[in-house]
Amino acid sequence: METLQFKIRIKASSAKVWSVLWDDKTYREWTGAFCESSYAVSDWNEGDKIHFLSLNGEGMNSVIEKKVPNEYMAFKHIGEIKDFKELPLDEETKKWSGAMEIYRLTPDDEFIDLIVHVDVVEKYVDYFKEAFPKGLETVKEISEK
Repeated sequence: METLQFKIRIKASSAKVWSVLWDDKTYREWTGAFCESSYAVSDWNEGDKIHFLSLNGEGMNSVIEKKVPNEYMAFKHIGEIKDFKELPLDEETKKWSGAMEIYRLTPDDEFIDLIVHVDVVEKYVDYFKEAFPKGLETVKEISEK
């Protein structure tokens, strides 16, 4: 597994960027770069489960490992979802189960540096290298409105 890092500088408050990242409407907008019509089901509390889903019921189940509002969010990815149901871990899923996805917002004058670290299995590295910058650019556009 490889850890990728993505960074974008946004002229907005950390509260605004945080809101764009995790509020349902804007979350759906920026994550469209990964999967059109993606959404998340969660209470967004540290320690809670979260389901990252597409409209057809496929996706990933994870846990919110750590949450510091307006500063830090870390997800630990556990397994796959099909037909809106968590699947048992198989050999393929075990290769990435436990992978982390971390968002850090760091203020710098009137800007926020949004830095994302994501653990990725080799076959998805190119996909994430293309999709993540697009998604973060959408976060920037919405945040700077």
